Amino acid sequence: MGSAQQLHLGVALDGAGQHPAAWRVSDVRPAALFTAAHYLAHAKLAEAASLDFVTLDDTLALQSGGEEVVRGRLDALLTFAAIAPVTSGIGLVPTVTTTHTEPFHISTAVASLDFASRGRAGVLAVPSRTEAEVSHFGRRILPSEADAEAENAEVVDVIARLWDSWEDGAIIRDEPTGRFIDREKLHYVDFEGRFFSIKGPSITPRPPQGHPVVAVYGDSPYAHGADVVLIDEIRGARERFPGAKLLAGLSIVLAETEQAALDRRRVLETYAPFPPGLSFTGTPADLATELPRLAASNGLDGFHIRPAVLPDDLALFTAGTVPALRAAGAFRQAYTGTTLRDHLGLGVAANQYAEA
Repeated sequence: MGSAQQLHLGVALDGAGQHPAAWRVSDVRPAALFTAAHYLAHAKLAEAASLDFVTLDDTLALQSGGEEVVRGRLDALLTFAAIAPVTSGIGLVPTVTTTHTEPFHISTAVASLDFASRGRAGVLAVPSRTEAEVSHFGRRILPSEADAEAENAEVVDVIARLWDSWEDGAIIRDEPTGRFIDREKLHYVDFEGRFFSIKGPSITPRPPQGHPVVAVYGDSPYAHGADVVLIDEIRGARERFPGAKLLAGLSIVLAETEQAALDRRRVLETYAPFPPGLSFTGTPADLATELPRLAASNGLDGFHIRPAVLPDDLALFTAGTVPALRAAGAFRQAYTGTTLRDHLGLGVAANQYAEA
């Protein structure tokens, strides 16, 4: 097995793949992108490889671009709620836009996903910065980038308080006294912040993980309170986010030979350029060599893998890269816990309202 660092691996299940032209070369039919079965099939691939989690992107506006890009999407959280009961190990981390969504609603929805998945839920909290999203609601002006990020951080704070507003033993079902809950174990959060005033308690009991895993993108100046930070700029990232699990986004184009991978990439680039950010083009085995090196040299805990084309690059990653990482002692052989917090080694979430 060796003594290599054990990596954490998440994978993005967005549309037909990370590349804007993925739908033009993928075997997936366009209509399938709007079915839960599409995301279930790819989540099952990730689960069979014992990956930590899958993500699904979401916004409150159509994707930018013209007729040449996939436009339209399913609600990420509801899609993962649909596949939660028919998966068993993989973590489910949907994107939720915080700017136009009340934290009370986010807290109950993510808690419900945690119940549906039996402790495998997370949330990727993302602010909105577009006029298109503002115009859908008509209740506010477009916040500045700084205000949107500050509000996102306040939402992350509030949802954790609401998850804690029920203690773990609040439901007692005491038939002799006729008490279903112990009122002493329900708490008002009484939150007064810059953006929200929240009384509480939640209407949903404390979720199985206590706190479902909270992830944010690393371009936020307020990312320090999150469990997981997803970054595109890896240089100096460990110094910026010392306490979080740090996963670098990595787009991948794989094939059995390096030349075949380069050919696949060229075909995609005839349609559209690759999105900016870290990318790898080559064989699954070479990627397995590169990931531990990148992690060790940059203080990373792992990677948020973005397959260029689904299912092609995810299938090659799980069938080729993951076994090679295991052989090098750099990735788990199988799940050793049952929750997403277990997979990420985050430990038990303390309840801030419970007595010591």
